[in-house]
Amino acid sequence: MVGISTGDDAAVYRLNDDLALVQTVDFFPPIVDDPTAFGEIAVANALSDVYAMGAKPVIALNIVGFPVELPKDILANVLKGGAAKAKEAGVLIAGGHTVDDREPKYGLAVTGVVKPGEQVTNAGAQPGDALVLTKPIGTGIITTAGRDQVVDAEVLSNAIAVMAELNAAASEAMVKVGVNACVDVTGFGLLGHLRGMLDASHVSAVVYFGAIPLLPGAVELASEGVLTGGGARNLHAVEALIDWAPSLSDTAADLLVDPQTSGGLLISLPADDAPRLIAELESAGVGTHVIVGEIHEVDALGAGKLIRVTA
Repeated sequence: MVGISTGDDAAVYRLNDDLALVQTVDFFPPIVDDPTAFGEIAVANALSDVYAMGAKPVIALNIVGFPVELPKDILANVLKGGAAKAKEAGVLIAGGHTVDDREPKYGLAVTGVVKPGEQVTNAGAQPGDALVLTKPIGTGIITTAGRDQVVDAEVLSNAIAVMAELNAAASEAMVKVGVNACVDVTGFGLLGHLRGMLDASHVSAVVYFGAIPLLPGAVELASEGVLTGGGARNLHAVEALIDWAPSLSDTAADLLVDPQTSGGLLISLPADDAPRLIAELESAGVGTHVIVGEIHEVDALGAGKLIRVTA
């Protein structure tokens, strides 16, 4: 029902009229020093693709790369963190596979379920929709600063808490309200994942930079030149399609393409329904629930532009 043609967050395969499988896989090297926190973040990140499809994750398999020379208690703590986060999500980790690898890596292959026809894809955004974001951005810049040991401990701790937060409640809220499209914001940054939604839906968008929720410390670190290689690649991939407001700084662009880990859901829904979604997100305890843009006709911005970023 959903394959590779639109670059969606997960595949959807119909088994019968009442049940479809939703499948995805995600894993990556450590982005924080604490093994338990890394495990929690990696699992929250992997499950997020299923939540973005409006589905419920039910079972998963660990994917592990780990150097044989490192102490095994490090790996044990990674897996404990992952198991705790999976338990919080109601997901059974049924096993997995481990290989000797010079660089540690961890993540999950996840299977979720959804009723056929009720899946949310990245291909349904409509002109007149509002765009709602459910987590602040800036994790790539902050974790890079953490690796370089140039970040305040409280700033890093706050970013870790945001990354470890499941998107389950946000997903349930959007399913309850009914939405047109959704993506989760991860490695391609906010603009990169928005671009994927726009391409799949054949529409364009305006993004309000001033409304974008930013993690504490992200602006300061970016303005000091703490950036990521992934962010530079993300900017190169989208910059020809962006109409930037003249007043926006380079720092604004850096933040909008910053690679996120376990980022929030970016949801497209009719503007009239956005207040109800925001109310549902607030009621569900989702800390961030902000309208950050709007959807337009595909050629509304002119001159080959797909996204306009306003101040």
